[in-house]
Amino acid sequence: MCGRFAFLPQPPLFEELFDLPLPEGIAPRYNLAPTQPMGIVRDSPQTGGREFTFVLWGLVPGWSKDMSFAARLINARSETAAEKPSFRAAFRHRRCLVPATHFYEWKRTGKNRQPYMIRRRSREMLAFAGLWERWTDPTGSEVQTGTILTCAPNPFMADIHHRMPVILQRHQFPLWLSAAASERDALIDVCQPYPLDDLEALPVSTYVNNARHEGPETMEPPSTSESAAQG
Repeated sequence: MCGRFAFLPQPPLFEELFDLPLPEGIAPRYNLAPTQPMGIVRDSPQTGGREFTFVLWGLVPGWSKDMSFAARLINARSETAAEKPSFRAAFRHRRCLVPATHFYEWKRTGKNRQPYMIRRRSREMLAFAGLWERWTDPTGSEVQTGTILTCAPNPFMADIHHRMPVILQRHQFPLWLSAAASERDALIDVCQPYPLDDLEALPVSTYVNNARHEGPETMEPPSTSESAAQG
Protein backbone atom coordinates (compact mmCIF):
# COMPACT_ATOMS: atom_id res chain seq x y z
CA MET A 1 0.00 0.00 0.00
CA CYS A 2 0.98 3.65 0.08
CA GLY A 3 -0.16 5.33 3.28
CA ARG A 4 2.33 8.16 3.72
CA PHE A 5 4.50 10.18 1.35
CA ALA A 6 6.32 13.47 0.93
CA PHE A 7 6.01 16.29 -1.57
CA LEU A 8 8.84 18.81 -1.32
CA PRO A 9 8.47 21.57 -3.93
CA GLN A 10 11.31 21.44 -6.46
CA PRO A 11 10.07 23.66 -9.33
CA PRO A 12 12.78 22.79 -11.90
CA LEU A 13 12.48 19.03 -11.32
CA PHE A 14 8.68 19.26 -11.25
CA GLU A 15 8.49 21.19 -14.51
CA GLU A 16 10.97 18.88 -16.22
CA LEU A 17 8.98 15.77 -15.32
CA PHE A 18 5.42 17.02 -15.73
CA ASP A 19 5.84 19.68 -18.45
CA LEU A 20 3.98 22.05 -16.16
CA PRO A 21 5.10 24.98 -13.98
CA LEU A 22 4.64 24.44 -10.26
CA PRO A 23 2.50 27.21 -8.74
CA GLU A 24 4.30 29.46 -6.29
CA GLY A 25 3.77 29.21 -2.57
CA ILE A 26 3.31 25.44 -2.30
CA ALA A 27 4.30 24.40 1.23
CA PRO A 28 6.57 21.36 1.63
CA ARG A 29 4.93 18.27 3.06
CA TYR A 30 7.31 15.79 4.66
CA ASN A 31 4.67 13.42 6.03
CA LEU A 32 1.49 13.68 3.99
CA ALA A 33 -1.23 11.47 5.45
CA PRO A 34 -4.68 10.23 4.39
CA THR A 35 -7.61 12.71 4.44
CA GLN A 36 -5.17 15.62 3.99
CA PRO A 37 -4.90 17.70 0.79
CA MET A 38 -2.55 16.15 -1.76
CA GLY A 39 -1.37 17.66 -5.00
CA ILE A 40 -2.25 16.04 -8.31
CA VAL A 41 -1.53 16.67 -11.98
CA ARG A 42 -4.45 16.09 -14.34
CA ASP A 43 -5.87 17.18 -17.66
CA SER A 44 -7.81 20.35 -16.98
CA PRO A 45 -11.57 19.94 -17.53
CA GLN A 46 -11.60 23.61 -18.64
CA THR A 47 -8.55 24.01 -20.89
CA GLY A 48 -7.64 20.45 -21.87
CA GLY A 49 -4.04 21.12 -20.84
CA ARG A 50 -2.38 19.85 -17.69
CA GLU A 51 -2.99 21.50 -14.34
CA PHE A 52 -1.77 21.12 -10.78
CA THR A 53 -4.41 21.20 -8.08
CA PHE A 54 -5.24 19.75 -4.67
CA VAL A 55 -7.73 17.06 -3.71
CA LEU A 56 -8.35 15.34 -0.39
CA TRP A 57 -6.49 12.06 -0.10
CA GLY A 58 -9.11 9.34 0.21
CA LEU A 59 -11.56 8.86 -2.62
CA VAL A 60 -15.26 9.43 -2.01
CA PRO A 61 -17.40 7.88 -4.80
CA GLY A 62 -19.92 10.19 -6.37
CA TRP A 63 -22.77 7.98 -5.16
CA SER A 64 -21.64 8.02 -1.51
CA LYS A 65 -24.02 9.53 1.04
CA ASP A 66 -21.22 10.99 3.19
CA MET A 67 -17.44 11.37 3.48
CA SER A 68 -16.93 8.18 5.48
CA PHE A 69 -15.32 6.41 2.50
CA ALA A 70 -12.37 8.84 2.46
CA ALA A 71 -10.31 7.24 5.20
CA ARG A 72 -10.84 3.76 3.73
CA LEU A 73 -10.17 4.42 0.04
CA ILE A 74 -6.70 6.01 0.14
CA ASN A 75 -5.43 3.26 -2.19
CA ALA A 76 -7.00 1.36 -5.08
CA ARG A 77 -5.69 -2.02 -6.22
CA SER A 78 -4.73 -1.53 -9.86
CA GLU A 79 -5.74 -5.10 -10.66
CA THR A 80 -9.40 -4.44 -9.83
CA ALA A 81 -9.91 -0.64 -9.96
CA ALA A 82 -11.50 -0.77 -13.42
CA GLU A 83 -14.34 -2.97 -12.10
CA LYS A 84 -14.81 -1.94 -8.47
CA PRO A 85 -17.93 0.23 -8.02
CA SER A 86 -15.98 2.70 -5.86
CA PHE A 87 -13.34 3.34 -8.53
CA ARG A 88 -14.59 2.34 -11.97
CA ALA A 89 -16.07 5.73 -12.97
CA ALA A 90 -12.87 7.53 -11.96
CA PHE A 91 -10.75 4.88 -13.72
CA ARG A 92 -12.68 5.50 -16.93
CA HIS A 93 -12.80 9.28 -16.84
CA ARG A 94 -10.74 10.89 -14.04
CA ARG A 95 -7.15 9.67 -13.89
CA CYS A 96 -4.29 11.76 -12.51
CA LEU A 97 -0.65 11.75 -11.46
CA VAL A 98 0.38 12.21 -7.84
CA PRO A 99 3.79 13.93 -7.58
CA ALA A 100 6.00 12.74 -4.72
CA THR A 101 9.55 13.25 -3.54
CA HIS A 102 9.58 9.96 -1.63
CA PHE A 103 7.20 7.61 0.15
CA TYR A 104 7.34 5.68 3.39
CA GLU A 105 6.80 2.00 4.01
CA TRP A 106 7.09 -0.09 7.15
CA LYS A 107 8.95 -3.39 7.19
CA ARG A 108 7.82 -5.84 9.85
CA THR A 109 10.46 -7.90 11.61
CA GLY A 110 8.98 -9.93 14.42
CA LYS A 111 7.11 -7.47 16.64
CA ASN A 112 8.96 -4.45 15.25
CA ARG A 113 8.02 -2.23 12.32
CA GLN A 114 10.91 -0.24 10.84
CA PRO A 115 9.90 2.74 8.65
CA TYR A 116 11.80 3.24 5.40
CA MET A 117 11.98 6.24 3.10
CA ILE A 118 11.88 5.09 -0.52
CA ARG A 119 13.10 7.47 -3.20
CA ARG A 120 15.07 7.66 -6.45
CA ARG A 121 18.81 7.58 -5.98
CA SER A 122 18.99 10.51 -8.41
CA ARG A 123 16.52 12.47 -6.22
CA GLU A 124 14.28 12.93 -9.24
CA MET A 125 10.58 13.12 -8.47
CA LEU A 126 8.17 10.21 -8.55
CA ALA A 127 4.77 10.14 -10.23
CA PHE A 128 2.17 7.78 -8.77
CA ALA A 129 -0.83 6.71 -10.81
CA GLY A 130 -3.94 8.16 -9.21
CA LEU A 131 -7.66 8.63 -9.63
CA TRP A 132 -9.76 11.63 -8.64
CA GLU A 133 -13.47 12.02 -8.09
CA ARG A 134 -16.15 14.64 -7.46
CA TRP A 135 -18.58 14.34 -4.57
CA THR A 136 -21.39 16.74 -3.71
CA ASP A 137 -22.31 17.21 -0.06
CA PRO A 138 -25.91 17.70 1.15
CA THR A 139 -25.52 21.50 0.89
CA GLY A 140 -24.59 21.28 -2.78
CA SER A 141 -20.88 22.03 -2.29
CA GLU A 142 -18.48 19.96 -4.39
CA VAL A 143 -15.56 18.14 -2.80
CA GLN A 144 -12.78 16.64 -4.92
CA THR A 145 -10.96 13.59 -3.59
CA GLY A 146 -8.34 11.15 -4.84
CA THR A 147 -6.64 7.81 -4.38
CA ILE A 148 -3.26 6.25 -5.25
CA LEU A 149 -3.14 3.01 -7.23
CA THR A 150 -1.04 0.13 -5.93
CA CYS A 151 0.34 -3.04 -7.48
CA ALA A 152 2.40 -6.08 -6.57
CA PRO A 153 5.92 -5.17 -5.45
CA ASN A 154 8.95 -5.29 -7.71
CA PRO A 155 11.90 -7.36 -6.42
CA PHE A 156 13.35 -4.33 -4.65
CA MET A 157 10.17 -3.56 -2.70
CA ALA A 158 9.22 -7.19 -2.03
CA ASP A 159 11.68 -7.33 0.85
CA ILE A 160 9.87 -4.45 2.56
CA HIS A 161 6.17 -4.81 1.77
CA HIS A 162 3.77 -6.91 -0.31
CA ARG A 163 2.38 -3.87 -2.20
CA MET A 164 3.81 -0.70 -3.70
CA PRO A 165 2.42 2.40 -5.40
CA VAL A 166 2.13 2.30 -9.18
CA ILE A 167 5.01 4.52 -10.32
CA LEU A 168 4.62 5.76 -13.88
CA GLN A 169 7.39 6.83 -16.24
CA ARG A 170 7.24 10.05 -18.19
CA HIS A 171 6.46 8.40 -21.53
CA GLN A 172 3.38 6.81 -19.92
CA PHE A 173 1.85 10.10 -18.73
CA PRO A 174 -0.09 10.98 -21.92
CA LEU A 175 -1.77 7.58 -22.02
CA TRP A 176 -2.63 7.62 -18.33
CA LEU A 177 -4.04 11.15 -18.35
CA SER A 178 -5.77 11.24 -21.70
CA ALA A 179 -6.69 7.74 -22.87
CA ALA A 180 -10.32 7.08 -23.74
CA ALA A 181 -12.31 4.72 -21.58
CA SER A 182 -12.24 2.25 -24.48
CA GLU A 183 -8.46 1.88 -23.96
CA ARG A 184 -9.05 0.11 -20.67
CA ASP A 185 -6.66 -2.77 -21.37
CA ALA A 186 -3.82 -0.39 -22.22
CA LEU A 187 -4.43 1.52 -19.00
CA ILE A 188 -4.35 -1.68 -16.96
CA ASP A 189 -1.12 -2.70 -18.69
CA VAL A 190 0.79 0.37 -17.49
CA CYS A 191 -0.09 -0.39 -13.85
CA GLN A 192 2.83 -2.74 -13.44
CA PRO A 193 5.53 -2.95 -10.75
CA TYR A 194 8.11 -0.23 -11.32
CA PRO A 195 10.68 -1.78 -13.72
CA LEU A 196 13.72 0.44 -13.20
CA ASP A 197 16.54 -0.27 -10.78
CA ASP A 198 16.91 3.27 -9.43
CA LEU A 199 15.15 3.18 -6.07
CA GLU A 200 16.76 3.21 -2.63
CA ALA A 201 15.26 2.52 0.79
CA LEU A 202 16.71 4.29 3.81
CA PRO A 203 15.67 3.45 7.38
CA VAL A 204 14.26 6.48 9.20
CA SER A 205 13.26 7.32 12.73
CA THR A 206 9.90 6.19 14.09
CA TYR A 207 9.18 9.91 14.43
CA VAL A 208 7.45 9.54 11.05
CA ASN A 209 4.97 7.05 12.53
CA ASN A 210 2.85 9.85 13.95
CA ALA A 211 0.86 11.49 11.15
CA ARG A 212 0.89 14.78 13.06
CA HIS A 213 4.68 14.99 12.82
CA GLU A 214 6.00 17.20 10.02
CA GLY A 215 9.35 18.56 8.96
CA PRO A 216 12.76 17.19 7.93
CA GLU A 217 12.93 15.18 11.17
CA THR A 218 10.77 12.58 9.40
CA MET A 219 13.74 11.85 7.13
CA GLU A 220 16.29 11.43 9.89
CA PRO A 221 17.90 7.99 10.44
CA PRO A 222 16.92 5.99 13.51
CA SER A 223 18.47 7.06 16.78
CA THR A 224 20.94 4.77 18.54
CA SER A 225 18.25 3.66 20.96
CA GLU A 226 15.81 2.91 18.13
CA SER A 227 18.41 0.89 16.27
CA ALA A 228 19.16 -1.10 19.41
CA ALA A 229 15.46 -1.80 19.94
CA GLN A 230 15.02 -2.94 16.34
CA GLY A 231 18.10 -5.15 16.57
